Amino acid sequence: MSHVRSVAEVKAKLSEYIRAAEHGEPVVITRHGQAVAALVGPEELQTLERLRSAGPQGGLASLAGGWEDSDDLLRVLDTSSRVGSRSGPSLD
Repeated sequence: MSHVRSVAEVKAKLSEYIRAAEHGEPVVITRHGQAVAALVGPEELQTLERLRSAGPQGGLASLAGGWEDSDDLLRVLDTSSRVGSRSGPSLD
């Protein structure tokens, strides 16, 4: 669960909120009631950077590589071909 705190409170208790982020509890920092930044642990930052670099075209397969033995999944995804086509309702 994340903490939501003002800039002033985070400035006053920075060490406390850094500790929370280290333990996997993000801290959302607000200014005038609006979220402006967040403190997150390094693992969460790596995940965010991987998502950003994958871009909107990356899809779920672009996230592979973030867990043990995911190399096997990547190999299967790279060598498999799509069979058939998707059809679904129009989003227009």
